[in-house]
Amino acid sequence: MAVESTKKESWVLTVMAQTPTNIAVIKYWGKRDESLILPINDSISVTLDPSHLCTTTTVAVSPSFTSDRMWLNGKEIPLSGGRYQNCLREIRSRASDVEDAEKGIKITKKDWEKLHLHIASYNNFPTAAGLASSAAGFACLVFSLAKLMNVKEDNGQLSAIARQGSGSACRSLYGGFVKWIMGKDDKGSDSIAVQLVDENHWDELVILIAVVSSRQKETSSTSGMRETVDTSPLIQHRAAEVVPKRILQMEEAIKNRDFPTFVQLTCSDSNQFHAVCLDTSPPIFYMNDTSHRIISCVEKWNRSEETPQVAYTFDAGPNAVLIARNRKTAALLLQRLLFHFPPQSDADLNSYVVGDKSILKDAGIQDIKDIEALPPPPEIKDIIPAQKFTGDVSYFICTKPGKGPILITDEDKALLNPETGLPK
Repeated sequence: MAVESTKKESWVLTVMAQTPTNIAVIKYWGKRDESLILPINDSISVTLDPSHLCTTTTVAVSPSFTSDRMWLNGKEIPLSGGRYQNCLREIRSRASDVEDAEKGIKITKKDWEKLHLHIASYNNFPTAAGLASSAAGFACLVFSLAKLMNVKEDNGQLSAIARQGSGSACRSLYGGFVKWIMGKDDKGSDSIAVQLVDENHWDELVILIAVVSSRQKETSSTSGMRETVDTSPLIQHRAAEVVPKRILQMEEAIKNRDFPTFVQLTCSDSNQFHAVCLDTSPPIFYMNDTSHRIISCVEKWNRSEETPQVAYTFDAGPNAVLIARNRKTAALLLQRLLFHFPPQSDADLNSYVVGDKSILKDAGIQDIKDIEALPPPPEIKDIIPAQKFTGDVSYFICTKPGKGPILITDEDKALLNPETGLPK
């Protein structure tokens, strides 16, 4: 091997990155190519603030490593799957020379084919529960490896690689609102993500996530999509007729910060996505009774006002992502949600509402007793007694539109030991 080092075989080179997750407001559901993960329609997402929902990944290379290895949330997982191998192969093929004068390391482009990698990844939110953990995970894998191997491609080209790990991962390579273009090329060269606007364009939006269940879902997105494409008559109509029009309307709504149109499109597309899942044979149920009650709560409020207050959207899981037009509306939304879905009486408020906790102050909530004292929302005052569903929501996350991937240079935060390349 031509790797040069004054310290011979003892060195370990690491890079660490953080990548946000994203939630689609116009959904991706269905592939036209399973192996390349090419979608049957465009999609649009909002990137969430990485300080509240993100994947952190440390990647390392060393001539002392004997195989590629990966640890997710502290547990070693096999890297034999095609999706991981696709991403590793694509990144390795684009690697450039790397030189670290301080460590006395010089790696040539050819060396990358023989060197092995260690990867450690951590999600600060539930994995495989419908909160797009695979999107953040594969985006962070590709972004961090690209930095380690000195890959010259921009984020748009990297998004085509991340897409081969998890379709929606391509959208996590940008902040703000992002469009995944389905593309026309059979090999997927034009199926990439592009940023529509950055996170500052519509920064008054506040996003509340009701984590209804953090359990792993029964039907994975991959198998669910395959079954839908194979059996649902509605999916072709959705992809060919409905989504192309909605994409154009959503782009306009985002550009103009047109919240009423944004609400109508977001809610309609979420509902149609789940209708397509129900039209699958056998039907796929991602939402549950609590999900439906949250929709009912938002719909009643929106209908009682002159203009819509909140958009809801559900990915392939029961968790509600609720987008409020500003902080004042978000505080009123949290009051309504805490009234209908209070925590158990022995719950810790600080673990029941996480993320941006200042929303609690805006909502006038200081402790559990304040939740018990909340009056019924005005729009349901005639429904007596107002129903409460204690404990049906695990916890709430308050966040906002966020930025794209970043490198982390603080070695103390690294997930791999810089001396051994093994998990700390």
